[in-house]
Amino acid sequence: MDPATLIGLLVAFGALVAMITLEGSSVMSILLPAPMVLVFGATIAVGIAGGTLKDFVTAVKALPGAFRGKTTPPHRVIDQVVALAEKARSSGLLALEQEADKVDDPFLRRALRNIADGTDGDELRILLEDEIATKAKSDRTASKFFMALGGYAPTVGIVGTVVSLTHVLENLSTPDELGPMIATAFVATLWGLLSANFIWLPIGSRLKRLTEIEVDRMTLLMEGALAVQAGSQPRLLGERLRAMVAESAPVRDTGKGTNKAAKAEAKAAAKAAAKDAADLTDAA
Repeated sequence: MDPATLIGLLVAFGALVAMITLEGSSVMSILLPAPMVLVFGATIAVGIAGGTLKDFVTAVKALPGAFRGKTTPPHRVIDQVVALAEKARSSGLLALEQEADKVDDPFLRRALRNIADGTDGDELRILLEDEIATKAKSDRTASKFFMALGGYAPTVGIVGTVVSLTHVLENLSTPDELGPMIATAFVATLWGLLSANFIWLPIGSRLKRLTEIEVDRMTLLMEGALAVQAGSQPRLLGERLRAMVAESAPVRDTGKGTNKAAKAEAKAAAKAAAKDAADLTDAA
């Protein structure tokens, strides 16, 4: 679980509360039901109006994922693919049918079963690329919905302020009450800007980033599965997949959770290097 969104939102709202307190005011001064109902209710309503009900349902279903943020480190994906390559090299491609039953990821499971069934490499690539594109399109729908809410919210807040100021102008005969009424009128604008920049836009950006990470993971799996089908050497396959990972992404786990396949791969590479060195010495 990556708690970045939860931590960020808590710190942001904490900073807001700290500012209000340092100003000598009260948090209750902005927790007014009327402007909050308008801003949140109308913003979500116009967001639904700007798309379809299916888009709204998709966004709601994706919302928990924005806070959980489950991601798989690239090194685990690479180690898994390398282990599958070793299995295919020692037992044949048909052995991947049994390995598919042990895999939790449905994308990789389908890829392995297609390999075991003898699906053509080009056809398998098209199939997997289409599945990745469909997944990305579905996830981007949720991201776009929340980004749209971030665009609507400030304007809805201004609408609330205008409505409240209209009410203020109706009570010019009571100047003693104008100050509090004007302050209350601007709370709608505050919540419009606040909800956009503290809630909707961060959630939209978070979902977009999670989609990018998931697409990268599925692409690694696709390239790895196709290489396994083509009979690539496991060590070279691991090197190729690591070359596809951005430098900022963790490639190798230095903790206790290091995969056994990764250790075996490193050991095999060291033996190969030692053998090459010995051969060169004998040749000399």
